[in-house]
Amino acid sequence: MRLIVCIDDKGGMAFNHRRQSRDRVVTEKIEGLARGDVLRTSLYSAKLFPPDVIESSEDYLSQAAEDDFCFAELENVTPYEHQIKEITVFRWNRLYPADLYFQIDLTQWKLVHTEDFPGNSHEKITMEVYRI
Repeated sequence: MRLIVCIDDKGGMAFNHRRQSRDRVVTEKIEGLARGDVLRTSLYSAKLFPPDVIESSEDYLSQAAEDDFCFAELENVTPYEHQIKEITVFRWNRLYPADLYFQIDLTQWKLVHTEDFPGNSHEKITMEVYRI
C-alpha cells in the first residue's frame, strides 16, 4: 500500500476524533497522486474527494492492495506498517492540538522526494515521499 497522511510539526494527525486541518490544494495533490490507481479512504475522509475518485469503507486499510493509495486521518496506521511500501507526508508546518499522532519512524525510510508549495489555507505545505 501507498500511505498518505497529513501531520503537524509534532506528528499530530487528529484531535478529538477530527482532522486537525484541511487544505483544498492538498486534496487536489492527493487526487493527482492517485490518478489511475485506487484511492482508499475512511467514510469520514470520503467527503473530501469526489465520489468517483475514491473507494471508502471503515476497514479500507485492511482491504488495500499492494499498489493502492490509502489516505489516513483518524486511524493508527502502525498495525499496517508491514504492508506499506511508500508514505507520502503532507506537513502543515505549524502546530495544532492533537491526540492522535503518526507513529511510524520515518528515519527507517528513505526520503525520495520533497516539495514545498503554497496551499489554499496554509502559506507553505511540505510534501515528502518516503520509500522503504
